[in-house]
Amino acid sequence: MTPVHYDISQLDWAALDRAAARKRRKGAGLTVLAVALALLWMVPFYYLAVTIFKSPEEFSAGPKLALPLGVAPILDNIAGAWTTARMGPAFLNTALYGVVGAGAAILIAALAAHGLSRFDYRGRTSLFMVIFAGTVFPLQLYLIPLFFAYQQVGLINSRIGMILFYTAICIPFPVLVLRNYMSQMSREMDEAARMDGCGELRLFLSIVLPNCLSPMVALFLLQFTWIWNDLLFATVLTQSPAIRPIMPALQVFQGGYASQSPTVVLTASFLASVPTVILFLLLRKSFMTGLSARAK
Repeated sequence: MTPVHYDISQLDWAALDRAAARKRRKGAGLTVLAVALALLWMVPFYYLAVTIFKSPEEFSAGPKLALPLGVAPILDNIAGAWTTARMGPAFLNTALYGVVGAGAAILIAALAAHGLSRFDYRGRTSLFMVIFAGTVFPLQLYLIPLFFAYQQVGLINSRIGMILFYTAICIPFPVLVLRNYMSQMSREMDEAARMDGCGELRLFLSIVLPNCLSPMVALFLLQFTWIWNDLLFATVLTQSPAIRPIMPALQVFQGGYASQSPTVVLTASFLASVPTVILFLLLRKSFMTGLSARAK
């Protein structure tokens, strides 16, 4: 085979330099744009951070984006937000709805995914599509029928009604994720367990479930966060402060106490976001593992 020789003296070095310069300018432009968007995205967080450390008098007298003179006012803001907005019962209610609703939804979804992925029978794909069809339509579509149905059966403004709703609404997406995950798991261990006399429930609890803990933790965190941040359904389905979760409580606090300083209102919003951040930090390792998990 005859070797091919290239004469580099024929290359247009000036054109190559211009192309490299254009590439550098393009990269620099993208970097500047990314930094500008990041700074713009951080403005609300900066406003929140400097406001919660100001007293109402300091906030009214000085520039809104100026740094606070101290950190002591945040204690008064926390006390005012906690007592005036009745955040204690709202926190407990939301934690109850989030833990029980998301936990029950994940467990039911795991059972459904097990049946849809580990057994062969006619119509299982159609059954899965029926379960998943609930996510195709906007959630607002269910609002009016759900309200009248709850009103007829007496579940309006009740904790059991909120838990039932959150459990039902959080099932379809975990079914999709866990079904795909369990479908990748080898069925040989199922067959070996059945040959040893293992029943289906024990097989699920002892073999399938432990292998799905990582994606289940990730799904729990996602569904818990959605329940915690829900405003629409919580506002419609609850009325009294004793049942109301945190987001409607913040809405009532902001609207019903218009004379409150923005420092107190923003402090209440900050307090409402703390539990989900703490939960993510506690479960971040399992969350990241669950997102990238592959069945073995």
